Amino acid sequence: MEENPFKAHLYLFLLFLFAFSAAAYSIGVNYGTVADNLPPPSQVATFLKTRTTIDRVKIFDANPDILRAFAGTGIAVTVTVGNGDVPPLAKLPAAQSWVANNILPFHPKTIIHLIAVGNEIVATSDKSLIAHLFPAMKALHTALKLANVTDVQVSTPHSLGILAPNSEPPSSGRFRRGFDRVVFAPMLEFHRQTKTPFLINPYPFFGFSPETLNYALFKQNGGVFDNVTGLNYTNMFDAQMDAVFSAMKSLGYDDVDIVVAETGWPSVGDPNQLGVSLENAVSYNGNLVKHVSSGKGTPLMPNRTFETYIFSLFNENLKPTISERNYGLFKPDLAPVYDVGILRNDQALGPTADVAQGPTAVDPRKKWCVPRADASDEALQKNIDYACSRGVDCKLIQSGGACFDPNTVRSHAAYAMNAYYQAFGPQDYNCDFGHTGVVTFTDPSYEACEYSIQGVKLEKSVAGISNVKMCTLAEIFLGVACFIMSIHLV
Repeated sequence: MEENPFKAHLYLFLLFLFAFSAAAYSIGVNYGTVADNLPPPSQVATFLKTRTTIDRVKIFDANPDILRAFAGTGIAVTVTVGNGDVPPLAKLPAAQSWVANNILPFHPKTIIHLIAVGNEIVATSDKSLIAHLFPAMKALHTALKLANVTDVQVSTPHSLGILAPNSEPPSSGRFRRGFDRVVFAPMLEFHRQTKTPFLINPYPFFGFSPETLNYALFKQNGGVFDNVTGLNYTNMFDAQMDAVFSAMKSLGYDDVDIVVAETGWPSVGDPNQLGVSLENAVSYNGNLVKHVSSGKGTPLMPNRTFETYIFSLFNENLKPTISERNYGLFKPDLAPVYDVGILRNDQALGPTADVAQGPTAVDPRKKWCVPRADASDEALQKNIDYACSRGVDCKLIQSGGACFDPNTVRSHAAYAMNAYYQAFGPQDYNCDFGHTGVVTFTDPSYEACEYSIQGVKLEKSVAGISNVKMCTLAEIFLGVACFIMSIHLV
């Protein structure tokens, strides 16, 4: 049978679009828990899934409550082996036990994307930790294989302290002498063979001076010229990334992927602390998100999109210094400290000072009904059945409906409970549902799924321009391509 060239080209086109779409969502967040006022993990997982575009998180342990909370969300989780737990894992039986206790009970229902073995160990100068790091990585990789887990990667995050002092300009980047051949060459060979990424924690915040603040913040500046390559750097992030790339290339491993495991900027610091302000945090993190998602790459790594984890999700009140307590994108009540373009459904807010007092002003006429954080799926399924049996239009949470995804009991219950609440009131007792519902002043609508308020239609109009959300270029092309394929691929 003769090959249809139209089919072949269209398949290639679709593959490109899927790759493009995946690259566009490369922003993750570090979910630290050094605080005594954070919301429960289940609430965090629901918030990230329904209210943000974050599709991956990195945690600093293997907290079972967090891993359970992210089950079924589609959000990928990177778990961490604590530094003190690394030495015993250099032996396979201990590594197998760790995998059995921390991975197998949760994966694949919870998507565990990667195991980070320790954090910035090489820069600690602890000879015992450094000596056991790579053997532990290999043992964990073997333990995963023996358990038939093939989709969990193994790596370890590095600070820029792994670079030699003379790693400027970026083309001269080298690993510290004595570590290059002994530590990093075999480690990079492991990454090449296992197709896993090299994790780095670039922090321009720790590298700027008064003269280079704009350079660190992605603001207008004259740039830094690399006279070896003839390239001009307009931001410090690219320079730090390329210095690491140059170090890898000097050992022959420029083909290994790089992932940004941590980077960020505090929004509040000690009085007169240089460079720390809400404005600067917005500038760094906001421009970072645009930059790493653009596909432009860096001068030495053009046309690359880097998986990047911002530090951090929350302001953590038990950290030792003021600036360390204020790296968060969100406050513990889930209100944004500022927005960097990750909020869904036009929920973006302008920067809000961390010292703001009192609750946010709300319109008391606009109330919605949503499930309580501690409500069980069994109870919520009963709420769905009850609401839909009382004449509430539940078509939107059926397959193909605007509110079908995410396809979870909690998400469907939120829609059905609110629809009932709006239809039969809205008095607060119509949101009780056996103590499983709660009234909120925060609109739970997302993407094309718009929740009603009293007197407002449940479904979005597709006729009014003001109600149409703009699609990404990839979504438009994908829709057109799928339509063409449905006509021609017969």
